[in-house]
Amino acid sequence: MNKEIKHTDMNTLVDSINGFIEKGYTEDYKVTEAGLSALKSGKVFAADQVKVIDFHRFEGSSDPGDESILYAIETCDGDKGTLVDSFGPSGDMRVTEFMHKVEEINKAEH
Repeated sequence: MNKEIKHTDMNTLVDSINGFIEKGYTEDYKVTEAGLSALKSGKVFAADQVKVIDFHRFEGSSDPGDESILYAIETCDGDKGTLVDSFGPSGDMRVTEFMHKVEEINKAEH
């Protein structure tokens, strides 16, 4: 069953992550010096082995420091998962630099 994620399901970061998990995005990713690291499988991917299927920005209602961005990622071997980063000045420069190298970044219509 292919459950579509509706815009109303994307109100919070947790809701969004859960929505992606329901669609099969079960891996957790982190950007390291080696590349995009899959925390469960231990695989590491270069930017040219990754495509961003969708992304969502979240702004803290009371604290601008609570801004974050969620990426739904698919790798060259078909693994799917999510990557979360702080947005703006508090963001991780490794994530920013890695994402600038990713050639395919999409934003799904909601």
